[in-house]
Amino acid sequence: MVDANNPLNVGIVVFPDVEELDFVGPWEVFTMAAQLGAPLNAFTVAWPEKALRCAKGLRIEADYDFSDAPPADLVIVPGGKGTRTIIMDDAFIDTLRDYLAAAKWQASVCTGAALLGQTGFLDGKRATTNHAAMDWVRSMALKAYFTPDERYVRHGSVVTSGGVSAGIDMSLWFVGHLFGHDLAHETQRVMEYYPEPPYGTTR
Repeated sequence: MVDANNPLNVGIVVFPDVEELDFVGPWEVFTMAAQLGAPLNAFTVAWPEKALRCAKGLRIEADYDFSDAPPADLVIVPGGKGTRTIIMDDAFIDTLRDYLAAAKWQASVCTGAALLGQTGFLDGKRATTNHAAMDWVRSMALKAYFTPDERYVRHGSVVTSGGVSAGIDMSLWFVGHLFGHDLAHETQRVMEYYPEPPYGTTR
């Protein structure tokens, strides 16, 4: 459990063409939990600049870039089509690796797992990602062991989640693990997060 006198810092990484729900889903969970009393601070950390455009066209301005971001206890790395470009940026990968190394927890949503793979944080670990991008992510994280049928997977301090909406499930798990199941249940209730998709779960 987290000490109420020492709030948990949750840093959510964003970059050009990041998938919107990959980071907004976890943002909603953690900020809702904070409103309900969880001792945490959630913020976004951008590369290369604070103002950017996301995968579906949403324009945002992050709280920080990596030059002025506070240390994070939990770092969440989302995915999206922008991962295919940013994964080639050695300066970003080196900076992300250092930021992850200073955290207690490292997490990803969707193809953010490829970025964790490039930083070495998935080496020897079980992980998951978006089923539609599994082959590409595996090629970027050759030392990881991927399972396609789980919404999220924890291995030590690293937690990975599947595509897009799965980041909400993972974030609720974090709330329950760090702040107690009662608060996680209340967060889920207030969010009214009880998925009942009209087309079922057939992939």
